[in-house]
Amino acid sequence: MTSRRTLLKGTLFGSATALLPTAASATGGAPVLRLPAPAGPYPVGMRTVHLTDPSRTDPWTGGVRELMLTVLYPARSVHGFPRPPQLTPTEAGEFAGLAPHIRPGLPQPGTVDWGAVLTHGHVGAPPLPGRRPVLVYSPGGGDSRTLGTTLAEDLASHGRVVVLVDHPGDASQVELPTGLRTTVLFGPPDPATFRTMVDTRIADLRLVLDRLSHLPLARVMDSRRIGLYGHSAGGTAAVYAARDDRRVGAVANLEGYLDLYPTPAGLDQPLLLFRTDGFNGAARIESSWAGLPGRRVLLPDANHWAFTDYGSLVPQLQTSGLVTATARTALVGTGDPAVTLAEVRRRVGTFFARHLSSRSDGDRC
Repeated sequence: MTSRRTLLKGTLFGSATALLPTAASATGGAPVLRLPAPAGPYPVGMRTVHLTDPSRTDPWTGGVRELMLTVLYPARSVHGFPRPPQLTPTEAGEFAGLAPHIRPGLPQPGTVDWGAVLTHGHVGAPPLPGRRPVLVYSPGGGDSRTLGTTLAEDLASHGRVVVLVDHPGDASQVELPTGLRTTVLFGPPDPATFRTMVDTRIADLRLVLDRLSHLPLARVMDSRRIGLYGHSAGGTAAVYAARDDRRVGAVANLEGYLDLYPTPAGLDQPLLLFRTDGFNGAARIESSWAGLPGRRVLLPDANHWAFTDYGSLVPQLQTSGLVTATARTALVGTGDPAVTLAEVRRRVGTFFARHLSSRSDGDRC
């Protein structure tokens, strides 16, 4: 669910295997990893945003609370607008050292060029006209927002604005205008630390909701159609952030525990409860979800991080001989990664399309 020691079969349309890229060989022998392309009809634009909250003190380091966001959206045209890497050079260098400690089984430093992984967003591309549903994403504990890129780009390519939120302090690494922040967590957090982490994320998500109308792309965001989704600790935070917040129309929880408080009272929005069949915390997940109304979905032959970009990156690393079969199973499961990816995209996309449907402008998602 949260970071470990962090040093610092359904029928699918088309060929599922076509969704998943394979690692290419780099000059030095290290694989060049590729993220799957989004499958929607629209190209994707991208902006990054820095937020501060002067009303809050950062619980991990003191000082003003800062956030970094990536905003993805359907673009009118992407010609001449570059595709950036998933991680900045500074973040990539830091992550190379952190990766095997954050997620045991990932390759050792010097074997993967994490800075060469390109996104499919285009920086600064003009947005497609119209007002779009807004989806706000919180990543898993110990993960940065960038590990939610694949699903977010696909959601944006189908006509949504997607806001990926970094939570400095527990995220592995975040490059802010004020400098690089790395995780302050050492080992699985105790209950008090986990509560601090989730409470901080809840406040972060509510800050983002408060600031949506001030973001650079506010003119294409429909504030009447807002959804939250998150993975692991991010799913926990998304559900609790939606309590008693009428701005949020639907919530998708991707394998996050819901036992931080006695019950998520006050939540009456449509809820997707999506988990894998391989996660070792399944008993706790099921217990914490008991009695909650919501759509329950089981992802077969998968494990916890199959919901993230690891779902496509780890199989490429295994093919290149840099990740063992045991590690791959523990991270993302044994299933065909293209089939898993297609199922995650379909389930999450369909859920938000159903519950955040257009009320006025005729856009279809």
